Amino acid sequence: MNGVMNHDPAERRDGRGPGVETIAVAYLTAAGGDAGLALRRAIADALADLGEAERRTRQRDRLISRGYVRAGPIGRG
Repeated sequence: MNGVMNHDPAERRDGRGPGVETIAVAYLTAAGGDAGLALRRAIADALADLGEAERRTRQRDRLISRGYVRAGPIGRG
């Protein structure tokens, strides 16, 4: 790969939420124009969201595992 993206990441294509430009402007505005602070806050929020997603995945996996243990093998009667 040449490192060049083949699409414009500025706005989301699926329309489900704000795009990169919208989010970047919001962080920059909230940081009073301090780009470094805005970047650190965005990274901190992204890491927090990633941690929460990982926690939910582990929780879901535990629930699925318990369901298999409780139900036992399918097809044996």
